[in-house]
Amino acid sequence: MILVLKPHTSAEDNTRVESLVKNKGLTPHMVVGNEMTIIGCVGDTSKVDPRLFEVDPSVERVMHVQEPYKLANRAFHPENSIIDVSGVKIGGDHLGLIAGPCSVETYEQVLGIAKTAKASGANLLRGGAFKPRTSPYSFQGLGLEGLEILEAVKKEVGLPIVSELMSPQYLDVFNEKVDLIQIGARNMQNFDLLKQLGQIDRPILLKRGLNATYEEWIMSAEYIMAAGNENVILCERGIRTFETYTRNTLDLQCIPVLRKLTHLPIIIDPSHAGGKWWLVDSMAMAAVAAGADGLMIEVHNNPEAALCDGAQSLKPEKFDNLVRKVSQIAHVVGKEV
Repeated sequence: MILVLKPHTSAEDNTRVESLVKNKGLTPHMVVGNEMTIIGCVGDTSKVDPRLFEVDPSVERVMHVQEPYKLANRAFHPENSIIDVSGVKIGGDHLGLIAGPCSVETYEQVLGIAKTAKASGANLLRGGAFKPRTSPYSFQGLGLEGLEILEAVKKEVGLPIVSELMSPQYLDVFNEKVDLIQIGARNMQNFDLLKQLGQIDRPILLKRGLNATYEEWIMSAEYIMAAGNENVILCERGIRTFETYTRNTLDLQCIPVLRKLTHLPIIIDPSHAGGKWWLVDSMAMAAVAAGADGLMIEVHNNPEAALCDGAQSLKPEKFDNLVRKVSQIAHVVGKEV
């Protein structure tokens, strides 16, 4: 249930209606805009007569939300959310550029990539310390040592870091060291983990599951938000279809669809989607043209010798060229790099 208040209501009016919502056993979530205030009512609204709110002189109308997600729903929050990642804003007219290797291998490797990526225009550094791999015999990452390397490079270069959390066992460590905690496709519906992520205040990058619908994806974000952490960014990384030529199928339709359904920022990962480095340029440019709030690009100084996903990684000079092209498109669609 959503209460739309009349234009230019006073703080006193807002507080009165908010108290009325609480008295009915519901949890209010207030969004104050330039002209209009909206109060989202979360809880069992089936037992509450909406006319009890309509009699208040400050209430313009009462709306029922049909979708199962509430806090992530654009009806609850009409304006686009802007998520602050240690000073880097993502959403609205701010474009996030996340770059770095799939896996942390050595300090020298990550430091070199971070310096060149930042010089090209990247504003966040990605690197996998714990790697979910299809084969148990593939490189699984350096673990906590990898996080220490990322932390050291952050101090040297100044880029906030993005890394994937696989287990709640390391949640406290990630909460301390990682600026944007990534939840991979395979953990998108790990609901126990999502609930725990709601207990921290770090921004969360939630990747879409391999076969997840839009609603399932948003509902996973809702788990985090309902538990108390509303700093969620959605990330499309390709879905599994019948096509086998590419690693996955990049669903760029998700950008306008999610823009309609939710207020959360949307980032595109063209590296994992195609699985081929020569597909990254065109898909990244298309994503920004379609209105994405950011890109996640895998960059490696020596992809041929990479321990993980070298085939989809750009060399630093190719990333630099991509940023130039993306910046031009971003300017046209009103985004700041």
